[in-house]
Amino acid sequence: MRPASPASDDLTPRGRSRRTLLVAGGILVTGAALGQDPAYAEADYDVVVVGSGAAGMTAALTAAKRGLSTVVLEKAPTFGGSAARSGAGIWIPCNEVILAAGVPDTPAKAAAYLARVVGDTVPVARQQAFLAAGPDMISFVTRNSPLRFRFMDGYSDYYPEFPGGMPGGRSIEPDQFDGNLLGPELARLNPPYIPTPAGMVVFSADYKWLTLAAVNAQGAAVSAACLLRGTQAALRGEKPLTMGQALAAGLRAGLLAAGVPVWLNTPLLDLHVEGGRVAGVVTSAGLVRARRGVIVGSGGFEHSAAMRAEFQRQPIGTSWTVGAKENTGDGIEAGERTGAALDLMDDAWWGPVIPLPGEPYFCLAERTLPGCVIVNGNGRRFVNEAAPYSDVVHVMYDRNTPADPHIPAWLIIDQQYRNKYLFKDVAPLLPFPDSWYDGGALFRAPTIEQLARKIGVPEAALRATVNRFNGFALAGRDTDFHRGDSAYDHYYADPYVRPNPCLAPLWLPPFYAFKIVPGDLGTKGGLRTDARARVLRADGSVVPGLYAAGNASGAVMGHSYAGSGSTIGPAMTFGYVAANDLAAGG
Repeated sequence: MRPASPASDDLTPRGRSRRTLLVAGGILVTGAALGQDPAYAEADYDVVVVGSGAAGMTAALTAAKRGLSTVVLEKAPTFGGSAARSGAGIWIPCNEVILAAGVPDTPAKAAAYLARVVGDTVPVARQQAFLAAGPDMISFVTRNSPLRFRFMDGYSDYYPEFPGGMPGGRSIEPDQFDGNLLGPELARLNPPYIPTPAGMVVFSADYKWLTLAAVNAQGAAVSAACLLRGTQAALRGEKPLTMGQALAAGLRAGLLAAGVPVWLNTPLLDLHVEGGRVAGVVTSAGLVRARRGVIVGSGGFEHSAAMRAEFQRQPIGTSWTVGAKENTGDGIEAGERTGAALDLMDDAWWGPVIPLPGEPYFCLAERTLPGCVIVNGNGRRFVNEAAPYSDVVHVMYDRNTPADPHIPAWLIIDQQYRNKYLFKDVAPLLPFPDSWYDGGALFRAPTIEQLARKIGVPEAALRATVNRFNGFALAGRDTDFHRGDSAYDHYYADPYVRPNPCLAPLWLPPFYAFKIVPGDLGTKGGLRTDARARVLRADGSVVPGLYAAGNASGAVMGHSYAGSGSTIGPAMTFGYVAANDLAAGG
């Protein structure tokens, strides 16, 4: 790969300066590509997959099993991406796992529910493609990898009151996986966001009970079961994996069995176009040609400060996301340079996070448990604290003004709450780490008024808010924001609290305030795609040879979130759809 011209400054379609070199074949490549041994230069495959997350590995497994020579290119030194860090819920209506568990799902219910959740943001054809292919994808992965799945019984759809919604849920998660099946490749698995406790085997569905283990008999029983599973696995000599670790490891094991190479430390620099068709990927090590096409599954742009500043509302940044650090929008920008249109770039898989030192904490159960409120900068409640996490952040942004600030917000709890519930990984009664206070993420005071002064909100307003909320808690009905009215609100609540498991008064000092900022699991905007996962231009025409899935594409969920796993379920499904389309001739 010899330079054909001196270095020059090229402008991306949105005007950002990018240092480039023009190389043979008319390919624009960043200077980082030069001076390296082109170990993979001019390699040829039928399908080149960019990214080794859930979308990419599902696509690669499908392509390989359809008889196509396939390679996966991964920017990071590890495989698994954000999927490996996740709880790995997978939202796929009517799949074989939930049907076997007796879930009364039907295609008609699923279609009605998804249409109500998504609205007119996403074409009906894409919604239908997801619903039609999702169950087949789960069956395919089960047949062609060691992955097995479990029903997340009771994890409600996020809007169970909508037509077709399921109060008992539709989500599944990976079953326990023995990491020994990966051999030395296990060392290259991206680590989890939060490691499971040593000696325990914990599923995503267990966490709601572990949070309650100190005050709830079922919580204590689930904790004991997790420990028993860990002990049994150790006696068998296994390396037990669950959640995102199991998902990524199981898919990687499938690729190993199918003979699909995964090239780590191999970032995409650009897409290679020949005769108007995407025909390969330019990497830091050379050109990897794709005879059939390229599937971009490289994740979102949550760690690109420039893209977040350009497309998303302020305040925003890269320090509040829990997505994989390599997700800087490379695949999205490369697709845009081929003429692709973009969708949903203003949105993300939002959720309230606490900006703890080192890494933000995505706040799930903690804001749903009884005995807490979330207030804005004026000391007033503004949302149902137990609402789906994306909704909470949408409200934060929609209502944030200089006169009525909602960013940051504050999660207020009392000592009674602290005495009863696990918070992140800090057991009840134990003190919170000093670093949380030192970093400005947590404040404590003996009275509500003193706490208000510490966090800079009006004392009288915060006292009035807590008093009003305490009245709702005693009555069991939140007439302001209806916390506890939805079946979803109850998932992370405390069933021993009456009359409303989501509500308890704040009365026991000291009181605590956690800073809440708009975080995310990753961005959800990207390349515009059709029902076949083909990348589209603004005029609706197809970019030949280019497909996208996962967070590199605009989400089929639009601006909403159907249930746990609405990120991973569609990501895997459209990776599967893309590979099957390529196998069928594109």
